[in-house]
Amino acid sequence: MSVLFYVQHLLGIGHLKRAAILARALAAEGLPVTLVSGGDPVGVLDTRGFDLVQLPPVRAVDRTFAGLVDADGVPADASLLAERRERLLGTFARVRPAVVMVELFPFGRRALRGEIEALLDAATDGLRFCSVRDILVEKNRPEREAEMVAAARRWFDGVLVHSDPSFVPFDLTFPRVQEIADLIHYTGYVVEPIMAESDAGKGEVIVSSGGGRLGAELLAAARAARPLTKLRDAPWRFLDGPERADFTTLLANCALSISQGGYNTTMEVLAAGARAVLVPSGGGNETEQTLRARLLAERGRVAQLPEDQLTPERLAHLIDAVPEPSDTKIDLGGAAETARYVKAAFERKARI
Repeated sequence: MSVLFYVQHLLGIGHLKRAAILARALAAEGLPVTLVSGGDPVGVLDTRGFDLVQLPPVRAVDRTFAGLVDADGVPADASLLAERRERLLGTFARVRPAVVMVELFPFGRRALRGEIEALLDAATDGLRFCSVRDILVEKNRPEREAEMVAAARRWFDGVLVHSDPSFVPFDLTFPRVQEIADLIHYTGYVVEPIMAESDAGKGEVIVSSGGGRLGAELLAAARAARPLTKLRDAPWRFLDGPERADFTTLLANCALSISQGGYNTTMEVLAAGARAVLVPSGGGNETEQTLRARLLAERGRVAQLPEDQLTPERLAHLIDAVPEPSDTKIDLGGAAETARYVKAAFERKARI
């Protein structure tokens, strides 16, 4: 049994990082995995345990997701998309997977539906799963939701929701979930194992902007806020760009984490038990970070500041008022559960 896992990141690298965590978990269950990435190459990605295939990359123009551009910033044309499609189908023919997993589609990645649907059409003899995070971006387009339901029922044997329904049920941002309820399986949140392998980050304030091209304003505001806080004399570490390999060690040892509200970093903060301030990215069409941060703040687990309210003074006030870590009782076992579920589904199909 082999698995082909398609993922496309358009701004940050969160989608790719989560897919890589899942790929390693699948491999740990004895399943050979080929991860196909359609976004910009990421040099710091941990590829141990699986094969990585890089398509000609495309990314979003900006946070509005109004268009796609290639690695040089040139609008993606039909020839580039055709090359990607042929490379993807060629990889499928070579790997001959028993399971195809597609990240986010049909709940997103509409601009790349041509290559995704071609892959799913080629995989009719095997199992096909959608891998989707907890929160969808608000669309306010009922016709799009109807399309999502129809696509989920047409192409997928299951929709693996990487969330804990006691915290964020899928219907919070997808109101038609009952129409695909038989396909839904909650896995819990996907997060890297947290291990304090050294004293790196001990007593530090860790300010991180994530792996995308956003976050410069947060770093600048944190620098200006530092002398205004009670932690002014503590060591402050500013991380700009893709996370370093020992990021979870830094979180496990730190006095405070200041970051945006992306899925991966937020779950790492929870798993590490770190005190945290979240300044969720909310520009363009992005709504998922804001909702996740607000829900955690309502539970008293983090302090959060909307991006459009960010000033050094407000950030400093939150830093001094951030709550102590509490037991959130949120399921963080999503990687292992996903691997177990996919393997069991294949074994059931093989017995038929």
